[in-house]
Amino acid sequence: MKCPFCSSDNTRVIDSRPADDNSSIRRRRLCDECGKRFTTYEKVETIPLIVIKKDNNREQYDRSKIEAGVLRACHKRPISVDQIKKLVDEVETEIFNREEKEIPSSVIGEIVMDKLKDLEAVAYVRFASVYREFKDVNTFMNELKKILDK
Repeated sequence: MKCPFCSSDNTRVIDSRPADDNSSIRRRRLCDECGKRFTTYEKVETIPLIVIKKDNNREQYDRSKIEAGVLRACHKRPISVDQIKKLVDEVETEIFNREEKEIPSSVIGEIVMDKLKDLEAVAYVRFASVYREFKDVNTFMNELKKILDK
């Protein structure tokens, strides 16, 4: 592993442990040249997942798009960054556990909405309003009624 400070190839692992999510290994490294320490994460390489968009275009799966959508939905809500990260991790785990090479964006959206519904109602409605493209107040109200009935 190359040192990010001096670009030396002479680094060694001084500590290894599972990362917080237990799906990766956190390694503390020491550069023998400059003496600085840095952290690396080792994760299992997965087969690239292709997302089929609404217009039938295909693009490579990008976790940051899910994070951005959830962050927008949770903006100014009493939801911690850890809760958001956990939600995105759960969505990602569910997506990859399907072991499919292609997945429609609509399936990903439904999984996110299911998780948001359990986390926070306002964030769920915000996400649903963009995702389901509410055309008017009536469709918005129908979605709110569904939440209130449960």
